[in-house]
Amino acid sequence: MNTPLPAPLARRDFLKRSGRFAAVSALAGATLPHVHAAGSDLIQVALIGCGGRGTGAAGQALSTTSGPIRLVAMADVFEHRLTASHDRLAKQFPDKAKLNVPPDRRFLGLDSYKAAMDVLKPGDVVIFATPPAFRWVHFTYAIAKGLHVFMEKPVTVDGPTSKKMFALGEEATRKNLKVGVGLMCRHCRAREELADRIKQGQIGDLLMLRAYRLHGPVGSFASPPKPPEKSDLMYQIERFHSFLWASGGAYSDFYIHNIDECSWMKGAWPVKAQSSGGRHYRGNNVDQNFDVYSTEYTFADGAKLFLEGRCITGAYAEHSSTAHGTKGMAIISEKGHAPSLARIYRGHNKVPTDIAWAYPQPEPRPYQLEWDDLIDAIRQDKPYNEVKRGVEASLVTSMGRMAAHTGRIITYDEMLNCDHEFAPGVDQLTADSPAPLLPEADGRYPVPQPGIQTAREYGPVPVANAPANRAG
Repeated sequence: MNTPLPAPLARRDFLKRSGRFAAVSALAGATLPHVHAAGSDLIQVALIGCGGRGTGAAGQALSTTSGPIRLVAMADVFEHRLTASHDRLAKQFPDKAKLNVPPDRRFLGLDSYKAAMDVLKPGDVVIFATPPAFRWVHFTYAIAKGLHVFMEKPVTVDGPTSKKMFALGEEATRKNLKVGVGLMCRHCRAREELADRIKQGQIGDLLMLRAYRLHGPVGSFASPPKPPEKSDLMYQIERFHSFLWASGGAYSDFYIHNIDECSWMKGAWPVKAQSSGGRHYRGNNVDQNFDVYSTEYTFADGAKLFLEGRCITGAYAEHSSTAHGTKGMAIISEKGHAPSLARIYRGHNKVPTDIAWAYPQPEPRPYQLEWDDLIDAIRQDKPYNEVKRGVEASLVTSMGRMAAHTGRIITYDEMLNCDHEFAPGVDQLTADSPAPLLPEADGRYPVPQPGIQTAREYGPVPVANAPANRAG
């Protein structure tokens, strides 16, 4: 299942424009970033990955008000995404003082991330909104260039890349680089106050948390058979939510926010997970996702986080996180990520007369706040590095996914130290490389089979309380 890593991310028309990824290992000579004086210096921005998330992040960067900021370069492997992103941003920011990306600074191909970052000077900002499989490769180059970074979540999907990202995060700190991670709930002012109130004991001892993300299929959650004119790699990158090596699948991409905000309220990360899940309504889809996941996370003190995920059309929908303590209940989020509608109840039912506290509405949007905070840290030269927490959140999310896909209890340490790397050669991709994941004879891709073929996703994993691995 794990062939040496694959090929192009761009459309076939642009494969020849794609070069090799160059692994950047010599960081010692990187120039220390220029410190932007408060409100005085222009910060230039490059966008790597021009899908919806990247375009939204660029828009939020350009909407900061602490000083001049301009998007000057863009890169992607799909021409249609780059063009659509530029067109959308041009409508939002018609002034060239904010957006100035002429055609010669719009780059395509596997090595386009380097060309876009080469436009910047030390102390500028680069946005990473590509599939997380490429995060460590791009981050390595940014550190060598002395660039501040905003990276989308998740930042890793397995143990080996998590270790790489931990090390890169430490290197960024040594070089005084500011790094934001797209777990924007941590910048929500309502959740910040709620976390303080929980810490003060306003709901008593926290015993249990509940998180739900129940909705129909979104994004590239499900993928129909690959068109014959597309390469396996191009297809998998384009529909990255469908493939574990590229994104960690729906579990890692969809549920990380709920897991992160619940762990924040608890003030700790879970130490183990057990989970179940399955596929029910797949039709002719060839992706690797389960339709449902049900995970029990356990914290060191025995408290629990119960996570329910489902992607099924027409079923009951809910997107929320809740904390239960010995004195009452706290709503962490209720109708998605923003606004949080954070509040505290004296009991465990949402009875209006039992509300003990509620954050005033309307709330500032955390998507913008995370950018305001990052750019302020750059201009004021404040310590700012979210990599460690971003990797930890990604690992805990992967821990639950691995528990569901293997049918085993998985601990945090086992997840971190599992040596299965989904895409071990991602930094060596060329236009002619094979895909990291090859289809089976019927055109479908391997699907995890809990308790039967655990090696299909992770390889043999030593778990003390589990039966011997029966993978084929």
